[in-house]
Amino acid sequence: MTEKQAAGEATAAPPEAAARPPSRQPIGFIRQVELVDRVKSYDPDADEDLLNKAYVYAMKAHGGQTRASGDPYFSHPLAVAAILTSLRADPATVATALLHDVVEDTDATIADIEKLFGGEIAQLVDGVTKLSQIELKSEASKQAENFRKLVLAMADDVRVLLVKLADRLHNMRTLHYISKPEKRQRIARETMDIYAPLAGRIGVQRFREELEDISFRELSSDAYETIASRLDDLQKNSLSAVLELANVLRERLYAAGIKAQVTSREKRPYSIWRKMTQKNVSFDELADIYAFRVLVDKPADCYAALGVIHGNWRMIHEEFDDYISAPKPNNYRSIHTAVIGPPSGDGRRQRIEIQIRTYEMHETAERGVAAHWQYKDRSAGSSVEIVTRGQYDPYETPRRLVEMFQAGEDPDEALKYAKLELFQDQVFCFTPKGRVIALPKGATPLDFAYGVHTDVGDQCIGAKINGVQRPLRTALNNGDVVEILRSDHAPVPAEWESIAVMGRTRSAIRRRVKKMQHDETVALGRSIAESVFTGANLEFSLKGVREGLKRLGKSSVDDVLSAIGRGELPVGDLVEAVYPGASIESESEIRGASMSAFRPRLAIAGLTPGVKVEMARCCTPLPGERIVGIRQDDGAIRVHAISCDTLEQEDPPQERWLDLKWRDQEETGGASTRIRATVRNGLGVLSELAGIVARYGVSIVNIRIHNRSREFVDFIMDVELKDARQLAHMLAGLRASPNLIDVERTGAEDHEL
Repeated sequence: MTEKQAAGEATAAPPEAAARPPSRQPIGFIRQVELVDRVKSYDPDADEDLLNKAYVYAMKAHGGQTRASGDPYFSHPLAVAAILTSLRADPATVATALLHDVVEDTDATIADIEKLFGGEIAQLVDGVTKLSQIELKSEASKQAENFRKLVLAMADDVRVLLVKLADRLHNMRTLHYISKPEKRQRIARETMDIYAPLAGRIGVQRFREELEDISFRELSSDAYETIASRLDDLQKNSLSAVLELANVLRERLYAAGIKAQVTSREKRPYSIWRKMTQKNVSFDELADIYAFRVLVDKPADCYAALGVIHGNWRMIHEEFDDYISAPKPNNYRSIHTAVIGPPSGDGRRQRIEIQIRTYEMHETAERGVAAHWQYKDRSAGSSVEIVTRGQYDPYETPRRLVEMFQAGEDPDEALKYAKLELFQDQVFCFTPKGRVIALPKGATPLDFAYGVHTDVGDQCIGAKINGVQRPLRTALNNGDVVEILRSDHAPVPAEWESIAVMGRTRSAIRRRVKKMQHDETVALGRSIAESVFTGANLEFSLKGVREGLKRLGKSSVDDVLSAIGRGELPVGDLVEAVYPGASIESESEIRGASMSAFRPRLAIAGLTPGVKVEMARCCTPLPGERIVGIRQDDGAIRVHAISCDTLEQEDPPQERWLDLKWRDQEETGGASTRIRATVRNGLGVLSELAGIVARYGVSIVNIRIHNRSREFVDFIMDVELKDARQLAHMLAGLRASPNLIDVERTGAEDHEL
């Protein structure tokens, strides 16, 4: 048992109590010989010694421990083992159920289990035990990590999941012994969100239905009691009508030469409540309050019986599903139909739901994955193998969920997507080659692409449904044939995540977006770094960056370049890490942290030799623009563009003005300025704009994201270029991009880097 939720913590009784037999026998307690007989009834070759040894070992190991109910603690693993015999679980699984708590709650170790019971059982016990050893800070993180470990364990051997589900089922049956309401609610919610859907996905419907009902009773006690009371009343008042309808069904089938067993189906409160909620109808309006199951020998008889039923009563089209021709992913096969039945005693015609299946299909529906177990010669090693039929793969759901967790998804996010994956009703679509792809109801071709394979989803650029090209947001219907159009350079539009229905699809899109964003910032960061190093007459090499990782506190070259691309790491820090002790002048040129620190390689006529000159940060004038010098109090000359707004506001005295002009263009060096651009927030946009800048021969000295929203990004760039004409051409090129909203030259004082 993982959390001792139904029992409270296992507690050791005083020494004197341990020697006394329990004062009463727990409800459901079965004796050792009964347990062995149950297993032998469906597996005559079962190893009795193994089961007896596991029974005795677990009973002694748990000793005087008791549950919150007052029962001996051993009653819990024994009950779990008994539950699994109802699924005809193999002896190794039953033995694992008996032993599943001994490593966690006693002094026994996995090594002890392996020595006494062999490697197969030790591995199963270890898989169940590891799910219990979780110590995280928050309940949310604990649940996510618990689910992650459960998924990984069951992907190795689905029997771990069966033991875990039986463990949870017995704990839920004794949930009422927990005194704290909030703890009962938390356990019930976790059961409803995770364990019940997982039971359904591996086909164990009896587990799913009971887990849902107990959880529903705890989470919505008033609704549960109301529906349960109505069901009881219906059963009492309509018993004769149900028996009469069953007899009519038998007679019509017999008359048609169909040998069939007809039984009424018990309706469960949570199933009723879910349909009332989904269909927005009252209790009395539900089509399947009267429900029957027809069992026949072979699939052909299912369709023959369907013909008899539809030939005698009018069918309700929206209630018809054929899960024989298109089985559910858990291999559930049955025909579901609903008809308007014969008049009842008060003259009203009752709506009736009928399920039609073979005995073999019924066994699969009852036992799920365990119905596919084939017992092998014990001398061959493992005692059981899973025999898959058709396209059924009992590990499909575990594998898909494992893919989410192993792809580096945040556990909390993966849990959210996994819940989406587990809770959807389904449609069944086909690839052009006839492969069936099961998808949640409302799924789109994009979900279909990722349902086929992650690579297909990543390369998806469009889809044809039944031979006609349709938008990727189109909802798919049962039987649709979907062809995915692919490209090795497929984009990821921003709306993709919003049109995806499957949790797996959303998770894959997020991973791909993150990777593309990372690749983009790495490429952008490398471009900036190479430009800066070249401008400073320094060699840029990945080897040099790698040697500077420790000084930068980064773990990889990509981390460094990505940080530069995002504007989080000044390029100057990289230069210092790669070339310690670089000249102050070179360093100041590449830092870009202060525009005044740029000592422009400019040629200005009209200056007295030796006079300190600085370029005004408010306008950062460029060669080709009219300029003027303003003498400062310390004698330095500050150079402004003649059109500078700051110069007009300050209005310095005329005696401080100095008429300046640029020398001939061939005599000038580079110049620096700053621009601000607003672009659409999308993959590849920054790389595109950086490419435009480079196309005009302009070097990016530094870059920083200034504002970012879901739709737009503002970024500030310091660039090095020749003159104002080159700047004008570059700005015109940027404005031609459909992804650019606005771009302008700005002063360094407006946006500090």
